[in-house]
Amino acid sequence: MSLKKQFLKSKPVCKVTFSLPAEAAPEADRVFVAGEFNNWDPKGTPMNKLKNGTFKTVVNLETGRDYAFRYVIDGEMWENDWAADAYKSNGLTFEENSIVSLS
Repeated sequence: MSLKKQFLKSKPVCKVTFSLPAEAAPEADRVFVAGEFNNWDPKGTPMNKLKNGTFKTVVNLETGRDYAFRYVIDGEMWENDWAADAYKSNGLTFEENSIVSLS
């Protein structure tokens, strides 16, 4: 998994590419990104499945802050990004959320 960031010079926005490799979810049919940027909607930000089995999507996020997120695999399993910038307790369970830092 990896996060790619492209900061725009013209406005305070970063194009963040979220990527979930095939080995993280080899049997997955659908993957979404849920996080603070979409009110944790488990179907709000779909990812496209590439020929090699990797799932990817690009989200424009406002810079200057951090965003918690997780991947939702086939509507059932919530997975962290193995290469996130940081991890933070979700405050509800003993699990942590992935963090992408744009500050």
